[in-house]
Amino acid sequence: MATSLLRVPPPQGLLHSLAVPDRLLLGPGPSNVPPRILAASGQQLLGHMHPEVLQVMDEIKAGIQYAFQTQNRLTLAISGTGHCAMEAALLNLLEHGDTVVVAVNGIWGQRAADIARRLGANVHELPKPLGEYFTPQDIEEALAKHKPSVIFITHGESSTGVLQPLEGLGELCHRHGCLLLVDAVASLGGAPILMDQQEIDVLYSGSQKVLNVPPGTAPISFSEQAREKMLRRKTKPPSFYLDMGWLANYWGCDGEPRRYHHTAPINSFFSLREGLAILAELGLESSWERHRANCAQLCQGLCDLGLELFVKEEKARLPTITTVRVPEGYDWKEITAFIMDNYAIEISGGLGPSAGKVLRIGLMGCNSTSSNVDRVLHALQDALRHC
Repeated sequence: MATSLLRVPPPQGLLHSLAVPDRLLLGPGPSNVPPRILAASGQQLLGHMHPEVLQVMDEIKAGIQYAFQTQNRLTLAISGTGHCAMEAALLNLLEHGDTVVVAVNGIWGQRAADIARRLGANVHELPKPLGEYFTPQDIEEALAKHKPSVIFITHGESSTGVLQPLEGLGELCHRHGCLLLVDAVASLGGAPILMDQQEIDVLYSGSQKVLNVPPGTAPISFSEQAREKMLRRKTKPPSFYLDMGWLANYWGCDGEPRRYHHTAPINSFFSLREGLAILAELGLESSWERHRANCAQLCQGLCDLGLELFVKEEKARLPTITTVRVPEGYDWKEITAFIMDNYAIEISGGLGPSAGKVLRIGLMGCNSTSSNVDRVLHALQDALRHC
């Protein structure tokens, strides 16, 4: 009898069926995935160069152009999460020695500054207290002082619940010879953003928030000015996988025959296509209004419970993720655990600089409903009585 060469036995955990609990995800993301999008992800696989897949990719591009309100030809979806799109934007735009200003009022500015430093850029952080946003004067002073080639700013800062006003910032940047790079992972579809009208040069988002798509794909778009800066690079981007030249070709953005670059996550593309289709069917303005109204209902309900909203100005509150101060005498972990254990609802604590300071409640896409507001307020009221 042959002697087995195996020294590692089959893992016992893999020898029984997968069990996934049913939970209402009202944290800062991911959000629940509706049946239509789940069904799309369960379609049979096709080859990543099959014409049917390339057609889906073309439909995704058109959907992103609608969601972003842009006509940029260099528009596509990164095969990765929103964080991957942040890296892709920075490493394609920046070369060693380039000067970049990063507006920091939460974790995403901190992350962008970290990535830019790793690329060898000359990084100047523009700080703002948590819960506050940047004024045009803040931006203009930084542009005049540092003369950057790129400025990074977060439209929806999910760690603090701040919505950054963008009006006039693109024109301001261009007057100073600078490109405007905007993170819209937490805000796309839930708050107005008009890429072309607001003169945004690079915009990216993620799939797992308002689009209600499983994490793993990230819409991104580059203006002509941003594309030209990339074409003038003296060195190749430091990542082959995220090289926008290769990706532009694979996505049919450069007018050349498409070439293999990587094996794309085909079923994730099917899901993203459906998420964008649902947004198009609903209409951007209807989606914005739904998120605004349900956020207002939630904020009023939180105040009625005697809780303090973290973002003081109503216009500066992110409609997709609401932050409330952890009430004095409470442990935020107890509150979130109680709600999970007793109601199967996820809400979250803070992240990065807001950790321990806030609770975060997300209402995104199909999860943004009046009934979900009532459910989470009831759960929170119960938690405050028992914790």
